[in-house]
Amino acid sequence: MKPVAATVLWLCAAICSPTLAQQFNSDNYLSKPHGMATLIVTTGEQTTMFMTTVSLFPKWELTAAAYLYNEDEDRKTGEGYSASVYAKYMIHENKAKTGGIAFKFGAGQQPSYVVDGTGFEGASQTYWVNAPLTLPFLDNNLSWDIMPGASVTRNFGDDEATVGAFTYSTRLAWYPKGPKLALVGEAYGAQGAATLTPEYRAGLRWEPTAWANIAFTYGGAFDGSHGSGFEIGVMLFSPPFACFGPCR
Repeated sequence: MKPVAATVLWLCAAICSPTLAQQFNSDNYLSKPHGMATLIVTTGEQTTMFMTTVSLFPKWELTAAAYLYNEDEDRKTGEGYSASVYAKYMIHENKAKTGGIAFKFGAGQQPSYVVDGTGFEGASQTYWVNAPLTLPFLDNNLSWDIMPGASVTRNFGDDEATVGAFTYSTRLAWYPKGPKLALVGEAYGAQGAATLTPEYRAGLRWEPTAWANIAFTYGGAFDGSHGSGFEIGVMLFSPPFACFGPCR
């Protein structure tokens, strides 16, 4: 019974928590429990994403992702691809496990954060850091994620310059009937030598089982230009197994 009980505890720690990233650009402070792996598949009007994360060490989360771009109405053709790899370390978590702060760093940007003027395949030449902070409110029925950061992009523009940017992203998640259902909205952008037109995304996240959740979202740009559009994403969780040393 001990392995079963441990698995249930791991799942509660991972899922009964602030909104997970999925296709949202914003992230929270939480690293998956030690040994847990996830598989995330998202598809929509602009991109298709395949992402996997694994927590080989306590408080650490390692992620690799691939993105396929399709901006026109022909689903048989693609306009580019990119990839990203990054790591996340959970610095602090409150006693209730509903808020905290983390540090992330990586190479390659996800589609919604590709700075203006950068080709999709050139997104892999962006290096970045950010610090997700999660604050709970209203007896944990409202969760606010704030994610300031910075990025450096190489070979930018016709001059192939190296340019930097301050990146920002913030997200609110409201749980009207408990942790299984959340209404989520976010805004994000970048300013500096490189910029990103401010965009938004809003949608619904639903957890039909303890092993999976599903998100439906719509995204656009505040200036009226086309954003990510409609997307659906599925996140699958594993029991803890991928550990260096015993899974804690």
